[in-house]
Amino acid sequence: MEDAVHAHQRPKLERYGDTLFLVLKTIVYVEHEEITPTSEIVDTGEIMVFAGPGFAITVRHGSAPPLDGVRHRLEADPDQLGHGPAVVVHAVADSVVDRYLEVADAFQSDVDELESEVFDLSRRTEAGKIYQLKRELLEFKRAVVPLGSPLQRLSEGTLPAVPPKVTAYLRDVADHHQQVTERINSFDELVSGILSAAIAQQGVQQNEDLRRISAYAALIAVPTMIVGVYGMNFDHMPELHWLYSYPAVLVLIAVVCTVIYRAFRRNKWL
Repeated sequence: MEDAVHAHQRPKLERYGDTLFLVLKTIVYVEHEEITPTSEIVDTGEIMVFAGPGFAITVRHGSAPPLDGVRHRLEADPDQLGHGPAVVVHAVADSVVDRYLEVADAFQSDVDELESEVFDLSRRTEAGKIYQLKRELLEFKRAVVPLGSPLQRLSEGTLPAVPPKVTAYLRDVADHHQQVTERINSFDELVSGILSAAIAQQGVQQNEDLRRISAYAALIAVPTMIVGVYGMNFDHMPELHWLYSYPAVLVLIAVVCTVIYRAFRRNKWL
């Protein structure tokens, strides 16, 4: 009762005599135009199910979706309901896991979009967007993965409150849950790779910027050196009183800077 009232529980399955208490985390995908460093991508809620001889009670918290559709489907199939309250446990778990699959499909689109953006050389991706996607993925993972153990126990056929007919259905739910878990793990690895690629690209871009700055500094240093030499006001300097010394120095500066510029362009520094 305390767990059901206060919520914030991990997915779990507990047995009290003939009564089963199942906690499931629900996931709702939050629609958004683009990912930002503060985007909310998934929102979690909770559903608690009490199932015992002749009764099944559900308690919802947070963004857990209504279960009206689940109830209507069960009421429309009396034969299925004849297997007892464990059928309600299966129906609720199946609905929650199906929602996991839908959210995983939507999450796939976000991951693909971010991956394309990172490898688009004409755009620069903020690392904050990738971190935010990884944080939301972690929230998704914390809600989904721990449910594997309760579903495994329900589908093993070792619980007296779960008839063999319902156990077969629960094995199907456990399989779907395993698919979602595998997809989340693949998302986690992919997002980590995207983050590493983005950081590497930023490092490469900084190196390129530094090379350009160094190249332009070298171009500026040459005329500065030549002009500095001729600005020392000594009486005896090469070609100091020559009529064409001024334009000659300008031509020398232009030639040297051109040679350096071509060398940098050949080495792809500019």
